[in-house]
Amino acid sequence: MNNFLENLVPLFALVFTFGIPGVIIFYWIYLKHKERTKLMDMGLSPQEARDYFREQERKPKNPLSSMKWGILLTMIGMGLFIGILLDEAGFKDSLTGVMVLLFGGLGFIIYYFVASSKLKKEDINKIAQQNNSAGSN
Repeated sequence: MNNFLENLVPLFALVFTFGIPGVIIFYWIYLKHKERTKLMDMGLSPQEARDYFREQERKPKNPLSSMKWGILLTMIGMGLFIGILLDEAGFKDSLTGVMVLLFGGLGFIIYYFVASSKLKKEDINKIAQQNNSAGSN
């Protein structure tokens, strides 16, 4: 019986490595096709449906997302480092997970303050530019 289970390990590895991602990709393509056919059934022409999806794909990207992920991953790394140091110093092993979560949360809080101050500066600059352009007219 034990030999039978050992022979199933490569089979499960193949299924989970290739099968599940394949099913997810197939399902995503199927849903996209179904959505497009629904739009066409509602009376949109294929060109109008294509234009609709192009507009959806052109959503503006958040220019601060790279900064968010950079701060978050740095803080998680610091939390992991401090957790490991505490573990080596003789504290409980569970402090590593706590430190990762704590520093990850701190990373999001830091991002919030940095992003909000940056957006406020941009808003102030836009208002100043509008006032300058209105004053020159």
